[in-house]
Amino acid sequence: MSRKFLALVMVLVVLGSCGERKGSAPRDLDNACSIITERPQYVRAFKNAKRKYGVEPAVLMAMIYQESKFISNNRTPHQYAMGIIPLGRQSSAFGYAQALDGTWEEYQRGGGGFGARRDDINDATDFMGWYMSQTVEETGIPINDTRNQYLAYHEGRTGYLRGTYKSKSWLVRIANEVEGRSYLYASQLANCRAARF
Repeated sequence: MSRKFLALVMVLVVLGSCGERKGSAPRDLDNACSIITERPQYVRAFKNAKRKYGVEPAVLMAMIYQESKFISNNRTPHQYAMGIIPLGRQSSAFGYAQALDGTWEEYQRGGGGFGARRDDINDATDFMGWYMSQTVEETGIPINDTRNQYLAYHEGRTGYLRGTYKSKSWLVRIANEVEGRSYLYASQLANCRAARF
C-alpha cells in the first residue's frame, strides 16, 4: 500500500473516533450546560416538552440521567439462570426514557404517533411529558415535583397510589437523588448561555 493511502486511512480513523458514537452519552453528565452544549438538539426537545406539558428541562434531564444516563439505545441487562443460561432481558425498557413496550405503544396510540422512537430525544422527552401530565391528572402530583413524579414513573401510577415505593428504601433514596440532581441542573441551566428555554 502507498504511504498516502495509509496516511488517509489513519486520518479517517482518527476523525471517526472523534465523533459521537450512536447511543453514546454526553461526556460530562454532572453539568447540564455541558450536556446541552455538546448535544444542542436536546435544547429543542426540552423546550418543546416545557411548552407542551409545562415540565421543566432540569426535571426531565434528571429523570433521563437516572433512567439511561443519556444513552439513547440503553437497555436493561440480560438475566441468566445459573449464571450461564440466557433468559432474556430484565424488562422491555429501552431508550432515553427506559419506556416499556406496552407503555410506549399506549403513548403511540395516544398521540405520539406510530413513527415515534424511544431512541430519539424528541420522542423520548415528549413521552415523558405525556406520561407525567397523565400522572398529574391521576394522582395530583405537580408536574415539576421531581421526587414524586419519579416514584410514579418508576412504580407506575397505580403502584404509586398504593404506596409500593414505601417498602423500597433504595427507590426512595434514588428518588431523592433525582430530585437533588434536578436542583443542580436547574441552577446550572440558569447560568448557561446555551440554555434558551
